[in-house]
Amino acid sequence: MIVRVQIVNFQFVKTLAKNPTFARDPRKLQYDSDTNRLFLYTSYNRLGKNAEEADVEEIIDMASKALFSDQEKLVQENVHSQIKSFCMYMDEILLNIEKKKEPNGLSFATDMDNSPSNHQDVSETRPLRRAEVSQTLKDLMGYTLEIKPSQISHKEAGQGLFLDGEAEVGAVVAIYPGVIYSPACYRYIPGYPTAHETNPHLITRYDGNVINAQPWGLGDETREVWDASTVSKVGINIQGDEKQVNYGSDVIERRNPLAFAHYANHPAKGVAPNIMVCPYDFPLTDKDMRVYIPNVAFRNLEDSKLKGLGSSWFKNGSFRNAGSEVPLLKALVLVSTRALCNEELLLNYRWSHLEHQPEWYTPVDEEEDTIR
Repeated sequence: MIVRVQIVNFQFVKTLAKNPTFARDPRKLQYDSDTNRLFLYTSYNRLGKNAEEADVEEIIDMASKALFSDQEKLVQENVHSQIKSFCMYMDEILLNIEKKKEPNGLSFATDMDNSPSNHQDVSETRPLRRAEVSQTLKDLMGYTLEIKPSQISHKEAGQGLFLDGEAEVGAVVAIYPGVIYSPACYRYIPGYPTAHETNPHLITRYDGNVINAQPWGLGDETREVWDASTVSKVGINIQGDEKQVNYGSDVIERRNPLAFAHYANHPAKGVAPNIMVCPYDFPLTDKDMRVYIPNVAFRNLEDSKLKGLGSSWFKNGSFRNAGSEVPLLKALVLVSTRALCNEELLLNYRWSHLEHQPEWYTPVDEEEDTIR
């Protein structure tokens, strides 16, 4: 399967490269190539272990013929399906499901108020420690994550991200947590404009949205409201006009076992990465799942839609469903590129040759780095 994916993806890239649009914007070529790979991986994962050979052939055929926009949409659907399953497992672990009551008219009315006091409180969850939640997730889903010393030899490797258990190709194995900054809000990133020099936990999506995982760290033992005051507790200095700062007031589950994508290391020389990044546009209308998406957006969503839609070629500010626009949280997940079993997760950082590269950094693909 993996060899076939590589061949199909290579043919897809060759076809795109002939288009003059992509010649002018090689980053979009890379983005579309990645989307093609993600379509293959996540579609294969969705088929399951008992997939028929004909189903696999159909996916491969679609990957070479389907419009890019269709592939992009299907990737989002495939990832969302996995995230939904993960959220259901987390509910099973943390919530006393049998005691949940149907909302009456009064409670429904009060739920329309978005103030933090009306969100689900941490006291409503089972009093489990992070380690207990993580182990139970592994029992239900087949894998969880561990943070421990990296197996990469250079001294700057530090802590690494490890899969504990087994995951199939195309599985969502980690979520990148933290504060999301649209391009219009870059100046509010702590340490801007040289934040990348001191903060190793910044990552940029292809549409220009930046996620800062530094405030998240290793998570916590609580389910809490994440807002500007919460972020400031971890020593993040807010720059600019504080009156304009708005992180929202969503309750976030800080015991999230998959919210450790920021600990994935770049592979050593000669070692292939086994995961890849995947933009994930979480629809905020799925309120039951919101608590397990470990991100908050800087400023309100309306402001982000108007001012931070990204570069000129990426304009997907909302998900269209039956003609309506759904507000999105511009998140990021890590997807496995092969079957994994009790091993360190390695991500190609794709640092541009124009950036300062540390001595230990070895490009996985030099051509990819030049167009990053």
